[in-house]
Amino acid sequence: MDPNTPQPSATPLPESVANALMSINPRYNSFHQHNAIPSMPGNSYNQDSGHGSSAAANGNGSNNGNTSVQPATTSVINLSNSSDVVIGPMTQYQGAVTIYQYMDATVEATRIASGRNNQNRGLPSSGEAPSVLRQERYFLYGALILFVIIAFSTALYFVINHMQGSEPTPSQPPILFGDSYASGTIPNLGNGHLVIDRPNWGAQNEVRGRYPLFPPIPYVVITHIGVQSTPCLDMYRCSIKMRTIQDAAVAEMGLPDIPNNFYLGGDGFIYVGRGWNISNAYSNRTLSICFMGDYIRYEPNEKQYSALQHLLAHGVATDHLTRDYKLVAHNQTKSTKSPGPYIYERISKMPRWSPCGNAGYIRCGSEIGLPAVWDQDFPKRNKTA
Repeated sequence: MDPNTPQPSATPLPESVANALMSINPRYNSFHQHNAIPSMPGNSYNQDSGHGSSAAANGNGSNNGNTSVQPATTSVINLSNSSDVVIGPMTQYQGAVTIYQYMDATVEATRIASGRNNQNRGLPSSGEAPSVLRQERYFLYGALILFVIIAFSTALYFVINHMQGSEPTPSQPPILFGDSYASGTIPNLGNGHLVIDRPNWGAQNEVRGRYPLFPPIPYVVITHIGVQSTPCLDMYRCSIKMRTIQDAAVAEMGLPDIPNNFYLGGDGFIYVGRGWNISNAYSNRTLSICFMGDYIRYEPNEKQYSALQHLLAHGVATDHLTRDYKLVAHNQTKSTKSPGPYIYERISKMPRWSPCGNAGYIRCGSEIGLPAVWDQDFPKRNKTA
């Protein structure tokens, strides 16, 4: 080829392509035939180096009849009017291609056994399977045991409730204000009306009334303490008053015991005097109930009236009182100011009150042989209280 023949002008590569070629040049320092730039009409290839050969300048050379391009160590490649350009190694297959994969059976079996080749991430590997199955078995056992415990507890609960519902509930024994209830307990008649027995308020143990009292009792007589006695409003002061009354009755009046069967404190409690079974100081066929205080001067409170009604109702319920008993005031049986105008006005309006002893009426107890004056423990006493 004539060296004077003008060569086709080469278009410079873009800077990014040139930089890429420069970065791979140390590794790929030669181009083989299958990597050669295809020769097409109008294509041109120009390599410019500091000392390029004429074959490189003309774009062709001889290598055993095959055309190849041998770039220099440092080269710049200019491409123009080219397509399907590949820079770097490329393998092309013509015709049908069959691909075979060869695997080491020993290595693959080791991977499967260790679980490193598990394609289904949701399934446990063979190494993890015993542990997972053991956990599932423990969970099932625990759930089964819990179910059995709950079922047993539920059945036991219903059986106990059924047995309690089928058996009648024992009724509370009647309160007799004596030794019929457990030691150390205080009976309650309801509405907060406690029954304070003799040991609770400190009675003398060796003193007792002379005559027994036989139920059912046909008369109830209401009295008061009098003698300017102030009402007591708590158990402590009422207990002191009860001991004072007993001491005065025994030491000063010559009585065998405290006069009345029951006493009503200003605290609403019921204090046991001679009780249900010993006659009072007035008549051996009557039950005497005393308001603690002087109710000529003072007015009783509602707690005392409520305690009176509860005590009378209890006496009827336990057959200590007749169902048609008569309620009278102390001044209806003898000449006395007891129980005072306030109490007399209230009890005269109660349904069981009897007007006996008043003007125009028979004397109280005459129908059952009671004396004109109810004063059996005071045969020589002519004073009024």
